[in-house]
Amino acid sequence: MADLTQTPASFAWWRSLPKAWLVIAAIPLALAAFDPAQLWPTLTFTAEAFGHTAIFIAFAVLAIGYLKASGAEAVVAKAFQGRETRMILLAAVLGGVSPFCSCEVIPFIAALLVAGAPLSAVMAFWLASPLMDPAMFLITSGTLGFEFALAKTLSAIGLGLFGGFMVKAFAATPVFVDPLRPASAGGGCGCGSPFKGAPVWRFWSEEPRRAVFKETSLENALFLGKWLLLAYLLESLMLTYVPADWIGTFLGGNGIGPIVLGALVGAPAYLNGYAAVPLVDALLAQGMSNGAAMSFMLAGGVSCIPAAVAVWALVKPRVFSAYLGFAFVGSVIAGLIWNVVA
Repeated sequence: MADLTQTPASFAWWRSLPKAWLVIAAIPLALAAFDPAQLWPTLTFTAEAFGHTAIFIAFAVLAIGYLKASGAEAVVAKAFQGRETRMILLAAVLGGVSPFCSCEVIPFIAALLVAGAPLSAVMAFWLASPLMDPAMFLITSGTLGFEFALAKTLSAIGLGLFGGFMVKAFAATPVFVDPLRPASAGGGCGCGSPFKGAPVWRFWSEEPRRAVFKETSLENALFLGKWLLLAYLLESLMLTYVPADWIGTFLGGNGIGPIVLGALVGAPAYLNGYAAVPLVDALLAQGMSNGAAMSFMLAGGVSCIPAAVAVWALVKPRVFSAYLGFAFVGSVIAGLIWNVVA
C-alpha cells in the first residue's frame, strides 16, 4: 500500500515555484509567439502604468515598514477590550485601516478567541481587515481615485459593523454557539510584528527595529511590485482582448443585477487586493458600473483564498458560511449605495 503521507512532499517543488513571476514572464513570451504586434504596446502600457503608481508604492512600502518596526500593530488588540458594542465599533474601524496581512490574522484572532473575545467583535475585524490597509489605500487612490479609495474604506468599516452586529443579535442561535474548531489555538506564518507592548514611534533609535524596517520594506516592495506588475499586464490584455460590449452588457447599468453579479464573480476573479485595483480600472473603462466595481472588490477581498482560509482555519463551517453570507449581502448593499453616490 502506498504511503500517502509522502504525497504532499511530491508537490513541494510546485509550491516552491514563484508562480506570479512565471506568469509575468510567460505573458510577453506568449504575445511574442502568437501576437507579436501586441507585444510592445502591452509592455509600454505596463511600464507607464507601473510608473504612474510608483510614488504610491514607495509610500505604501515605507508606511508598512514603519508600522511593523514601531510595533503599532499592538494598538489593534485594544479594540477587543471593554463593552461588546464598543468592541464591535473599534474592531470594524481598526480592521479597515490596520496593516494586517491574512497570515497575521490567523494567530492574532486565534489568541483573541481563545482568550474569550466575543465572536461579534472578531467577525467585525475579520470582515473589514482584508479589504483595506494603508498600502492598499494609496494604491487604490493612485489608480481609481481618492473618492473610490475612501468609499471602499468606509464600506469596509460598514461591512465589519454589519457582520459584527448581526452576530451580536443572533449570538444565542445554533449558528454562533461554540464557534471554534477543536484545534484552532494557533497557526500562521509568523510574519507579524515581533514587538509587543506600547509602540515605539521613533523606532530608528533601536537596531532590531531598524532591521525589521529594512526587511519589511524590501519584502513588501517585492510583494507589491510583483502583483502590480502582473496586474498591469493582465489589465492590458483585458483592454485588448475582452470585448467592451460584453462587460457593459453583464456588469454595466444602474440596476441591482450587475452589482449582484459583481459580488458573485468577485471571488473567482480576485488575485489580491492590490492586483484587483488595475483589473477593476480596466473593467470600469470597458463599461462596468460603479456599484458592480465596489461589490466586486468587497466580496472578492473577503472571500479570496488567503482571507477565507484565515477564517476557515479557526471556526466551524456554519460560522464560515455566515462570514461569506455577511460579505455577499454587505457588498451588494455597498455597491447599491456607491452606484447612487458616485
